[in-house]
Amino acid sequence: MRRSTGKIENKLFKNILDYAREGDIFVLNDTKVFPARLRGNKEKTGAEIEVSLLRELNHEQRLWDVLVDPARKIRIGNKLYFGENDSLVAEVIDNTTSRGRTLRFLFDGSYEDFRNTLFSVGELPVPKEIRQHPLPEDTENFNTIFAANEGAIATPAAGLHFSRELFTRMEIKGVERTFITSHVGLSNFGGVDVEDLSKHKMGSERIIIPEEAAEKINKAKENGHRVFAIGVTVARALETPVTTTNRVKPLDGWTNKFIFPPYDFKIVDALVTNFHYPLSTMLMCQSAFGGYNKVMAAYKQAMHAKDASDLYRFGIYGDAMLIV
Repeated sequence: MRRSTGKIENKLFKNILDYAREGDIFVLNDTKVFPARLRGNKEKTGAEIEVSLLRELNHEQRLWDVLVDPARKIRIGNKLYFGENDSLVAEVIDNTTSRGRTLRFLFDGSYEDFRNTLFSVGELPVPKEIRQHPLPEDTENFNTIFAANEGAIATPAAGLHFSRELFTRMEIKGVERTFITSHVGLSNFGGVDVEDLSKHKMGSERIIIPEEAAEKINKAKENGHRVFAIGVTVARALETPVTTTNRVKPLDGWTNKFIFPPYDFKIVDALVTNFHYPLSTMLMCQSAFGGYNKVMAAYKQAMHAKDASDLYRFGIYGDAMLIV
């Protein structure tokens, strides 16, 4: 979709380089999804529970921020059991939000043994609207080919479309690429329950923009080339540490930046992102970049094609939109 006119073209993703010029730079998210979903049982009652690991708070004390489902029957002090023969035990030590909890995993052994046990018990958090339990092929398919830094609980979906062959073609054409890390969290997928979007609070997510990546991005901008953000998470990350001269700064920290219309993008010149669900913060960021009415027109066409084979798939394993 063209930002200036709203013109829509339907292409195979491998043709994305038709829209890129020599010297343009693609910025990709090299986060890696870990087995963040645990299925277990509550002590005494044996009630089935599901825990989603969000972030590690203290590795020495084995403390994690988590979401528990169902949350209403879980109280401070409850013990939760996971794995065959209850190989992993956790105790609820804090109720942080209406659904969130802090767990202390009770584990005697080295930190390495604990992590290995934790990840062996967990499963990849493939969205349940796709399937209830991940398949063996999800181990490979639910991460990008360039995933490197573990820490995400959802895959940066726009990056799933890239292949090694496409990377080779980028090199031949002189299209640059660089990598940042933005650990995708639940804040991207949580609903918005306020009418005034300025009052919505995004959860914080860890981002790492290396100095080398910042230099390459700024050099491209200075030379009149365009920055392609591969995914909304990349767009949010790049728009976080921006100088007064509209240059991106290196950063190893956190962002809770929420982008919604109207917004003046300082770094991003083109955006690749999948088709998102209604009322999602990702759709709002996409609309801020492409223009709300133009993006909605594109969605309408994607959902109501004359030929069913031309309909677009939504979500993580769905199709992509390039806004340029």
